[in-house]
Amino acid sequence: MIETERLIIRPWRDGDRAPFAAMGQDAEVRRFLGPLQSRAESDALIDRMIAMEADLGYCLWAIERRADATFLGFCGLNAGPVGTPLEGGLEIGWRLARAYWGQGYAREAALACLDWTWANLAIEGLFSMTVPANTASWGLMERLGMFQLQGRDFDHPGVPDGSPLKRHIVYRIDRPADRPFVNHIG
Repeated sequence: MIETERLIIRPWRDGDRAPFAAMGQDAEVRRFLGPLQSRAESDALIDRMIAMEADLGYCLWAIERRADATFLGFCGLNAGPVGTPLEGGLEIGWRLARAYWGQGYAREAALACLDWTWANLAIEGLFSMTVPANTASWGLMERLGMFQLQGRDFDHPGVPDGSPLKRHIVYRIDRPADRPFVNHIG
């Protein structure tokens, strides 16, 4: 569990399923992600995240607001998708319910997840991706200190040809020089 001033970033719970499914049915939340998600698709994503955390110790964790335990969305780490420039690396990602946009929650959660990553994983950097039209997402990437990898734009293999969501841009953040990895185990 990761705690910030306003947030708890934690493992998924069964109680997160309904609000997460509602996010998957919100056309604005899905605007740059693709078609609306069924409850089964939302539940399957949660199940994958639970399994990923059990196997690797990280995932796209659930975010709740400390003040009232409201589920806000997710933030964390995921494997770079196969067939993309992120394959073989780790991606930082986030998604919040629309009611919580514009309040700094995504940035607060992402900064905490970056801090957790540098403290716990022996990696040199993280990636993120989005469609060029998603200015809020890549704007946050830049506010986090990420930089766009020029010449690494790609057509996402999981998006149908002809979709306006096919083209993606890639961002990266490198491990800060003042955050060398120290293995705390053994």
